[in-house]
Amino acid sequence: MKEILDAILAQSTQQTSPGGTAPGTAADFAALPLPDSYRAVTVHKDETEMFEGLTTRDKDPRKSLHLDEVPVPELGPGEALVAVMASSVNYNSVWTSIFEPLPTFAFLERYGRQGELGRRHDLPYHIIGSDLAGVVLRTGAGVNAWQPGDEVVAHCLSVELESADGHNDTMLDPEQRIWGFETNFGGLAEIALVKSNQLMPKPRHLTWEEAASPGLVNSTAYRQLVSGNGAGMKQGDNVLIWGASGGLGSYATQFALAGGATPVCVVSSEQKAEVCRAMGAEAVIDRSAEGYAFWGEDGEQDPREWKRFGKRIRELTGGEDVDIVFEHPGRETFGASVYVTRKGGTIVTCASTSGYKHEYDNRYLWMSLKRIVGSHFANYREAWEANRLIAKGRIHPTLSKVYALEETGQAAYDVHHNLHQGKVGVLALAPREGLGVRDSELRARHIDAINRFRSAA
Repeated sequence: MKEILDAILAQSTQQTSPGGTAPGTAADFAALPLPDSYRAVTVHKDETEMFEGLTTRDKDPRKSLHLDEVPVPELGPGEALVAVMASSVNYNSVWTSIFEPLPTFAFLERYGRQGELGRRHDLPYHIIGSDLAGVVLRTGAGVNAWQPGDEVVAHCLSVELESADGHNDTMLDPEQRIWGFETNFGGLAEIALVKSNQLMPKPRHLTWEEAASPGLVNSTAYRQLVSGNGAGMKQGDNVLIWGASGGLGSYATQFALAGGATPVCVVSSEQKAEVCRAMGAEAVIDRSAEGYAFWGEDGEQDPREWKRFGKRIRELTGGEDVDIVFEHPGRETFGASVYVTRKGGTIVTCASTSGYKHEYDNRYLWMSLKRIVGSHFANYREAWEANRLIAKGRIHPTLSKVYALEETGQAAYDVHHNLHQGKVGVLALAPREGLGVRDSELRARHIDAINRFRSAA
């Protein structure tokens, strides 16, 4: 790996102006020898029952995540091998590490039944991770848009597109998978295997760790909130954002502000409230300080708390209810979300980190003509547009802490226990933070915002 890393560092430390070309040619990178193996963060198939009998909170990613030396996978048509400079931890990595809601080896076994190329993924170990920033090393047959030496980030939609169902929206393809969660060879590693249509240009003004952090959450927030496949946010909307300082919510907050909407940010501490204010949000609710308890000790929801919450929202919006609720906690908050949405408004949900079984009073949905919209990651076009806004400096990374690859277990533990703000990054091949900036002029124009978001997180 040393020869590959030396070539990347030689390229990435030479800055160019916008539109300039990188030193080093595709032929130079294509000529670099691939190693036989590389380091990768894995879970093991024979350990899937290690947390049996424990509560979700007591399951510890530091015990289940391993740093293994693994062989380089075979490169197939339409694919690329990427040298990973940095990655990040998403909640799907936490799910994989604690084997909930089921061990991800079930996904790999299903993929393995698809055919010869699918069988590569069905292994006794699972290389996890759904984000990366790095450099293309090799491309497979039929890849024309990318070549060795290209500096890239990757979104996490892996799709076959052999069915007609996916051609209006690739997220509807029956063989759609989340890379590094439902596939093997993910981004928490020194090398990753991706489909070429997962690749996007690395934002030139960002470091490797900054560029690696937005991918999954930024694209997810874009589809969920901005895209017509989600809530279709417009100027003037009031948007309630749960967990607004976190990896997902911090991007939803930025999209609301950039799109002329008013985010109503819900957080669980004053420190997290300050993160939202640093991003430019003015309407912030610290649910812990204000003592909202949507569920009683009897296991039933308390509509009086919904009403108190709705009243507080109207105090912050000048008497208006919210047009959109950006939902991802799930069971804990969903009843309140349905209640506080205005007539004709939209509750858009992409996850259920507090529980999958949602309960709400349907009278407040059907009689007020509200909509519940399910949203899952993003298609290539949505991910590309979300990355384009990052590259233009309209949306900024929210990176709170960066770990080394061998410390990924601790990084996942932090996310599992909500000890983080924004995103938690992981260095793979990059030897230290701060490398990879290719456009210092653009960075200088946005450095105040980059630093403000980083320091706040």
